[in-house]
Amino acid sequence: MKKISAAFIAVAVAASVAVLPSANAAEEVTIFGGFGGDQAKGFQAELDAFGAANGIKITYTTLAAYDTDIRVKVKAGQAPNIGMWPQPGGLLEYSSVLEPIDSLKSVDLAGIKKTLVPGWAGLATKGGKTYGLPVSANVKSLVWYNPANFKAAGLTVPKTDAEMTKLTNTIKTKKLGYPWCIGIESGGATGWAATDWMEEYVLRYGGEAEYTAWWKGKLAWSSPTVQKAAKKFAEVALTPGNVNGGGKAIAATGFGATANLFATDKNKCFMMRQGSFITDFFPDAVKAEYKANNFTRVGVFKLPAPAGTTDAVLGGGDLAAAFDANPATQKVLNFILSDKLGKGAMLATYPSYLSAHKTFPSAGYKNPITKNIAGILSTAKLFGFDGSDLAPAVVNATEWTELTNWIAGKKTQKQAFDAIDASWKKA
Repeated sequence: MKKISAAFIAVAVAASVAVLPSANAAEEVTIFGGFGGDQAKGFQAELDAFGAANGIKITYTTLAAYDTDIRVKVKAGQAPNIGMWPQPGGLLEYSSVLEPIDSLKSVDLAGIKKTLVPGWAGLATKGGKTYGLPVSANVKSLVWYNPANFKAAGLTVPKTDAEMTKLTNTIKTKKLGYPWCIGIESGGATGWAATDWMEEYVLRYGGEAEYTAWWKGKLAWSSPTVQKAAKKFAEVALTPGNVNGGGKAIAATGFGATANLFATDKNKCFMMRQGSFITDFFPDAVKAEYKANNFTRVGVFKLPAPAGTTDAVLGGGDLAAAFDANPATQKVLNFILSDKLGKGAMLATYPSYLSAHKTFPSAGYKNPITKNIAGILSTAKLFGFDGSDLAPAVVNATEWTELTNWIAGKKTQKQAFDAIDASWKKA
């Protein structure tokens, strides 16, 4: 999702400060976020239960294009009590009209931070103050596959990067189909899925220090580490025969186009590296099987790290922040930021929900695959938040555009990467 400029936020702030919710509406709390479908239903159900127990009416509203829609709402003086951003950078652009969580006495900031998976607590901090913390998490370092197709072809799940490369070549040599399903098209956000691939390998080859320096613009795309990551990504995505249609098709295929993962004809693909949220994009029949814990056609394994690199996990999530310090707002915020969220109706309605808390009970995950993914997250030796979501808006947008140009063959890798490096001068 695109981020917004600081200049625009300044205008929005001036238009909205005078009309933020007042203490008179303390027992009614509004929340805006990007959760939709079953996730929104499960979230609202848990809010209803908490609200009933605490005498608070809580209303959750889905904003289809969150970053754009929240900007409009704030500018119009219609800010909610609580907002939930998919990007820490976007959240922090509103810091002048958000309440630092440090100052909210009814929010157990220290306790919440203590239970979070390492790497989450400091994502939305500014000037030494914490403005946002995670409500949900997603893991991106995952490879989805169809066990039925693997079994029919006599294939086994790879445990190492070398085994994954060997598997890729076996699928091509035996003409079983295409090893990989990859798409990066996403309308106005086309290219974000390509940034994920780059982040996966910069995080592994560079470790925490270089990864952080990279998304902050202190490590150039021309650096050896980023070049090594690009080479690895290209080996997977651009090697002839790895993806149906090659780079041009990747650039024109939706990131959520999962149908060929479940196909049985010659156009089927065997592996898809995508986040835990991709289950929302499965065909309806497969989605129903998954919800019923039928995993005949759904399997997942952790993306293996190349030999000698950091065994890290890349992910993202939604972070919540308060627009006011009303007592009811604080109570609700404390609940949704804690490890208690998700223990009610959420997982029953939306089995792919993940908590960012290492203390969230694994028994709460009734779906075995979700439980497996939660384990991958909670035991991560190094967790890296989506780097493009942390970068300035202009850099983020340039990454999407230029990586798409490279993958589609419209620009060389050097031309695309040079343009991304140059975009930092505009940040």
